[in-house]
Amino acid sequence: MLSLLKRTLFRGPVTLSVAIILIGIIMFSNSWPSFLSTMELKTIDLRFKLRGDKPIGDKVVLVAVDEKSLKEEGRWAWPRSKIADIVNRLSDKGARVIAFDIGFLEPESDIINDTIEEIKKNARQLTSNNEPFISYLKELQYKQDNDRILAEAIKNAKSKVVLGFFFQISEEEASHINEEERRRHETNILNASFSRAKTSKSAENVDMTDAAAPQSNISIITESTPLAGFFNKLTDPDGVVRKIPMVIRFKQNLYAPLSLKAIGAFLDAQLSITVNETGVTSIMAGDMSIPVNSRGELIINYRGGAHTFPHISATDVLHDRVPDEDIRNKIVLVGATAIGLHDECVTPTAEVFPGPEVHLNIMDSILAHDFIYHPFWAIVFDLMIIICGGLFLSLALSRAGALTGGLSAAFLLGGYIWLCHYFFSHMGWLLNMVYPLTVFLAIYVTVTSYKYFTEEGQKRFIREAFSKYLAPEVVDQLISSPNKLVLGGERREITAFFSDVQGFTSISEKLAPEELVELLNEFLTEITDIIMKYQGGVDKFEGDAVISFFGAPLELENHAAAACLACVDIQERMKELRRQWREQGKPELKVRIGLFSGPAVVGNMGSRNRMDYTMMGDTVNTAARLEGVNKQYGTYTMIGDTTYRAAAESIAVRQLDAVKVIGKDQPLIIYEVLGKAGEIPKSLADTVDCYAKGFNEYKQRNWSKAIAFFQMALDLTPDDGPSKAMINRCKQYMENPPPDNWDGSFTMDTK
Repeated sequence: MLSLLKRTLFRGPVTLSVAIILIGIIMFSNSWPSFLSTMELKTIDLRFKLRGDKPIGDKVVLVAVDEKSLKEEGRWAWPRSKIADIVNRLSDKGARVIAFDIGFLEPESDIINDTIEEIKKNARQLTSNNEPFISYLKELQYKQDNDRILAEAIKNAKSKVVLGFFFQISEEEASHINEEERRRHETNILNASFSRAKTSKSAENVDMTDAAAPQSNISIITESTPLAGFFNKLTDPDGVVRKIPMVIRFKQNLYAPLSLKAIGAFLDAQLSITVNETGVTSIMAGDMSIPVNSRGELIINYRGGAHTFPHISATDVLHDRVPDEDIRNKIVLVGATAIGLHDECVTPTAEVFPGPEVHLNIMDSILAHDFIYHPFWAIVFDLMIIICGGLFLSLALSRAGALTGGLSAAFLLGGYIWLCHYFFSHMGWLLNMVYPLTVFLAIYVTVTSYKYFTEEGQKRFIREAFSKYLAPEVVDQLISSPNKLVLGGERREITAFFSDVQGFTSISEKLAPEELVELLNEFLTEITDIIMKYQGGVDKFEGDAVISFFGAPLELENHAAAACLACVDIQERMKELRRQWREQGKPELKVRIGLFSGPAVVGNMGSRNRMDYTMMGDTVNTAARLEGVNKQYGTYTMIGDTTYRAAAESIAVRQLDAVKVIGKDQPLIIYEVLGKAGEIPKSLADTVDCYAKGFNEYKQRNWSKAIAFFQMALDLTPDDGPSKAMINRCKQYMENPPPDNWDGSFTMDTK
């Protein structure tokens, strides 16, 4: 019946877990529900924050139209002749590439040019002989044509200049552009396409970012350079910019972004793209591969927060306040960062982030070949984590108790979070975190609840039925292994513990029954708490005596050391209690303890209707004898040689004697436990040294010398019981020497 119950309990949690895993796989495959996908995006932000800033290269710099520039040069937009001055100065300072995160989308409206045009019209009407004047006006108008000035500056620049433009993604956004303008814009952006594009007929309808219409620079400026790229960004549903399209499709042509075009110009490399029926399979800048997803999107590896990259104020460039080395051989991005110009966005590293710096992060990441991306095996890995992690947790929870199950769940969740963070920070791999964790949490809650209403019901029944009759340790074992509800035992290595109160009979005669019970309960509680602290189990109480064991029912590898350290704590606690009892006018109890380690039979003993978890065997009997031997030596904690050998590194001891206890023919070496290793006072250590010298003379039958050393020990510690006992024995042997075959042991004649 129990076997059937166990199989049923085991099968239930696993079945529930498999169902949760299947649901989790379906949700993961379909990115459902949407709030989990949003939570996954938030974990990416958290990973960026936990990772911290990354070192940046020295190849990209921003020339910013910032607050300082607006204050010195006037409000935006500036005359394009001023932009031309920036191009000229950057070119003269050796910039390798100048990229514009600024669009020149409309001809510059210039009131001076308009006025000159009006004068030209009126001049023709007022006089017929005005050609010199008209020529002068044309020349003046030519000099004031800022669009032409900027175009010539770009064309004549020693640097490569990359223009920026943007795409209107939806038809609604592009509704204001008429057909003629669309054709002009389409012609203007031809230079922004990839140098090489490898596509197939089957790839025409693959999923990627499609544009409704381009919004290009005016023709005269567009024609001044063969380089241009779009500066569109992608915003996730929560409004955060985490990735950028490295390709936008417009009328089956594929266009590259400003950042990639600038990199191609910087490296003098061709930009190529390969698309098949599965989507974008590769984007290359020369021989450098850029990891993108099937839609051609790149996850931006932000190097840090806002202003991570050098910002050079545009006004400082205009007034030649910038050292050449800050510009030479770099990609210089010109963009607006002043708050009022609204080129800001939200990123994983900052809620207010200058828009141009997004492109700087992309370019620096490409140049460093340092990317954040989903590796090709990520989906398989995520699915395997959901399946294997879910099954592991299910099995752990099915077989373990609440604490172990909770720790297993915490280990799995914490370990997977750490693994995802490690891969992100050190490898640049982005693994899905939310869906596996959701499956793990769902399994934990479901299986734990299931066990509570099934297995825990059985446990509560056993606890309620047996806690009144059995020790808590035994009840816990019965809960974990109900098949132990049978008579019998098992052979185990344990340390047996026997204690007794010195002179308890005479003490009990002096107290009223109520006082005796109160004192005894206080005493037994203190001892029991310390035994439990060291994972010992209390077998029974017999009046003032405590019988206990270490190493059962729970296995305890260092049971001898645990028992000895418990004895040290008990004797220290007894000293404190005796001070309290003395102040309260109560009798001062002293407890004698005997320990012995070895094999014993432990288990449920008794009848079929009434059983007790206890211990039996020679080890147990020897421990009981050692407790009594304390009386002969005036000691309070005595252990045998097996216990000493197992606990020697943890305790300080004194070898007392070799004795033959009743029921044993072979002598037993006995030790007094003095305290924890390295913690006994020097006076006691000197006493032990004198005692050891005396004991050595004692074994050589040098009774007088032995007495002298024992007396030295007494001089150091006047109440040293073992020294007193050995002096008396030496005097007895001086009068009645032991036989010639004496082996140095003392035969006990009482228990």
